[in-house]
Amino acid sequence: MDLVNQFLSGLRARLSAEELEDLNTAHGAAQEDIDTLRAQYPDCPESLIRLLENIDGTYWRKYGDKEITVCILGSDVEEGRYPYYLLSTEEMLKSSKQEEDVSYLLEYEEEEEEEAVDPKINSEGLLPGQYLHFSDCMNNGGTSRLYIDFNPSDLGVKGQIIRFLHDPDEYAVIANSFDAYLQMLIDGEYVYLSEDED
Repeated sequence: MDLVNQFLSGLRARLSAEELEDLNTAHGAAQEDIDTLRAQYPDCPESLIRLLENIDGTYWRKYGDKEITVCILGSDVEEGRYPYYLLSTEEMLKSSKQEEDVSYLLEYEEEEEEEAVDPKINSEGLLPGQYLHFSDCMNNGGTSRLYIDFNPSDLGVKGQIIRFLHDPDEYAVIANSFDAYLQMLIDGEYVYLSEDED
């Protein structure tokens, strides 16, 4: 079983009945949107393309008459328990056109001793056309967002996964590739889907 199918199989086994019903409403991205994504981001990971060919977003995404909001992704926030939505291909293309400036955090680093920007991330920030914003957290992206970075620093790897966390602001690399990111979620047994209440 390939990685994307392995991820989706494990995901579906852990969703609640209601979430699974919503997710089963979803369909893959239109070929035209996939072609546009490939054209604008030739280094886009094949595993992300395959995921979008199965599910074209879960973030207030309308499929026919039904709108779904199902968190299917995670990160390292709250020991991996914080859930995220997958953006649609169209949302990814639209939201990846702005520069993500990290310079204000680099200035803080000189005063503080902690690193707010992972040294694997280019100090110029995430530049338009050089990253792909693919996921927002359950707080509509206000707390955390996930990116694929195609323009890392000399210490980083092209295609690395960056997690932004707000308050205090921080940019960290959480995986070296989208494949490694999916494997991290599988190995973590989809802990972000657990319904434990604090």
